Amino acid sequence: MPIYLNCEEETVKLDAEATAIVSCGTLRPELTRLAEEGFLNREKLFFTAPGLHERMPMLESQLTKRLEQAKAVSKRVIVVYGKLCYVDVSDPYRAVDALCAEAGSNVARVKAANCVDMLADEAMRERIANGSKVYWFTPGWILYWNAVFYEWDVGKYNETFGRFDRAILLDPIGLYDRMLEEEPEKILELSDRMGIPFESYFVSLDRLKSLLLDAESSLDQSSVTEASGE
Repeated sequence: MPIYLNCEEETVKLDAEATAIVSCGTLRPELTRLAEEGFLNREKLFFTAPGLHERMPMLESQLTKRLEQAKAVSKRVIVVYGKLCYVDVSDPYRAVDALCAEAGSNVARVKAANCVDMLADEAMRERIANGSKVYWFTPGWILYWNAVFYEWDVGKYNETFGRFDRAILLDPIGLYDRMLEEEPEKILELSDRMGIPFESYFVSLDRLKSLLLDAESSLDQSSVTEASGE
């Protein structure tokens, strides 16, 4: 179970020189913020395009390429993807972890179901939802809406969002408040598209930090095991 960090008291961070990050572009805002805070190395961030979960062959191609690029500049690579964000359409058992394994040693994926789970675990989401049916967003889903919901029509929106009571943006970067101030019509537009109320809930980046540190720790343990010949 990840250990949540108190960001104001802890100075723990990733080994910036030894660790590269390969991530879905949907999480670019959060990882960029962590780089600005000095938690990770901006020069060793590699992103696939956002919204590729609906275009699996392109996702596989980009993720494989980014893994190669990351391994060329770093001893260790952490993959920031959910466990089922990629599934091979011809082989359902070949998912993200399989692509990581195919990239070679010293590659570890953060242990989370998806990008929403990287910001708030299931227990926290249940508390926030308070019994209502919620469609969850992270900032990248809003910033890259047209890529994430690529070629969706009215029927697809109704089919997807019609069974939910509301949509909530898990917001560690203050995106919702900026939208309210700078383009409030955008919030109304998104709510109209979904057909449900759209609101935000502040979360910290502590869970994402913990998941990254856990992945780094697993790579450290693997290196020790390999060195000992076990």
